[in-house]
Parts: sequence; structure tokens; C-alpha cells
Amino acid sequence: MAKKSRRSATGSASQRQLRMGELVRHALSEVLQRGELRDPVLHDKMIMLPEVRMSPDMRYATIYALPVGSDNAEEVVKALNRSSRFLRGQLGRMIEAQFVPELKFLKDGSYDEASHIDELLNRPEVLRDLANDKSSITDPDVED
Repeated sequence: MAKKSRRSATGSASQRQLRMGELVRHALSEVLQRGELRDPVLHDKMIMLPEVRMSPDMRYATIYALPVGSDNAEEVVKALNRSSRFLRGQLGRMIEAQFVPELKFLKDGSYDEASHIDELLNRPEVLRDLANDKSSITDPDVED
């Protein structure tokens, strides 16, 4: 008998993975807000955690992090990875789970991508094309 997959037919995360990811995200956000990390790179930094992805077996968590108002996002992510053992210990005290997942931090690029798309959409040639498309569309309810 084939083993049942924890992913849906579309390949997206299971409901259990999503729920656990949100639980981990909220707990880590709370730890970061308390400012208990001793790494000087993380001192007085505001860090957003927009997404946490859990592995199907719940043993690994990939956390996407983005420092607010900081140009050295890579350094902040490296510092978070250096502090992952401490964060994992704190996480174990805060959540009830069979396993406390191993933590891996990555830089979140979704905001950079969104701002790049905004820049592209606000280019003069795109705005001109959009204006031409709007003027060529006629209202079907209005009779000529």
C-alpha cells in the first residue's frame, strides 16, 4: 500500500504544516520582540517574519526574515542562523509539539519583488499602454 502524502494534489502545504508554521512564526516573533538575543548585529533591530514553511515531517522550519529599515539583511539572517539553537530552545518552551523543529533562516525577497513590479508598472511606456487599453474598451451597455 502506498504511503499517503502530506501534500495536496497541487503540491501545497498541508493544513497541519500551515498551522504549525503560524504557531512557530508567532512564537519566534515574540522572542525577537523581547530582545533576548545577545548578537550585536541583532541588537535593536526590528525583524519581520512574514512566512514560516514547515517540512512535511515537522522537523524542519524555514523562516523567511526581513529586517525593517536595514540595508544589511544578509548579516541579520546570518546572525539569526547563529542564534538558531537559542531560538529553538525558547521555541520548545513556548509551543507544544512532538518535535521542536530545526530552524533555518532565509532572507525574504517578496517585498523587493513587489517593489520591483511596482517600478515596472509605473514606467511611462507601461502607463501609456494601460491608458491606450482603457480608451479602446467600450462599454457594452452604451449604444452607439
